Amino acid sequence: MPVKYQRLRNEMVTKQIIARGISDPRVISAMRTVPRHLFVSEAMMDQAYGDFPLPIGEQQTISQPYIVAEMTQALQLNPDDRVLEIGTGSGYQAAVLAQIAYRVYTVERIHSLYTRTRKLFDQLRYHNIVTRYSDGTTGWKEHSPYDAIIVTAGAPEIPAVLVNQLAMGGRLVIPVGDRHTQDLIKLVRDEQGVHQSNLGGCRFVKLIGEHGWRER
Repeated sequence: MPVKYQRLRNEMVTKQIIARGISDPRVISAMRTVPRHLFVSEAMMDQAYGDFPLPIGEQQTISQPYIVAEMTQALQLNPDDRVLEIGTGSGYQAAVLAQIAYRVYTVERIHSLYTRTRKLFDQLRYHNIVTRYSDGTTGWKEHSPYDAIIVTAGAPEIPAVLVNQLAMGGRLVIPVGDRHTQDLIKLVRDEQGVHQSNLGGCRFVKLIGEHGWRER
C-alpha cells in the first residue's frame, strides 16, 4: 500500500476524528486500519481522506469520515457483537464495523453497488461481512436479534421493523428527518422499553424502501 495513503489516513484520524472528540480506541484503530481510498473510484482516491462525503455512483455517497466514526462510536460495539447495516453503499462503513464487531450483516438495494462491494470485501478478506441484495428497510429478520443496527440513509421516521430486530440492550443509530436534513438518532432497547437520544444534525441521502421514502 502506498505510504501516501497511510500518511493521509493518519492525518484524517488525528485532525478529523480525534480532534472532534471521538475517543473510543477501537473506533480510532479501525479508522486507522481500513484503506478508505479503495472504497472510491480510482479518480477520487486522492480525495478519499478529505473532510467531506464523496459520490460513489447511483446518486449515493461515501459518508464523511467523521460521521462514520461518530455513528460507529454511538453503537458502543463489543468484540462479540452482531451488527446489521442498512445501506452497504461503498462498503466503507461495513469495513470499519467489521474491524470491531464479530459479524456484520449488510443490506443494499442497488444491485451494482451490491456486486461491487461484495467483490471488494472478498478481495480485502473481510470474511465476517455477510451481504444481501434487498430492501434494507425491512431489516434481515433471519439473523436477528442484533446487538446493534446502523442505518446509513435518512429516514422519515424510525422503522418499527428494525427496532423489533434489536436484541435486549441493543443500539440503533439512524438519521431521521425530511428529504434534505436529518437528526442522528440513537435508540436503546431494554426491559423498560425504548430510549431515544438526539446526537445532532446530519445530512444523508434518502432511505428508499417499504419502511422509508418511496421512490419518485
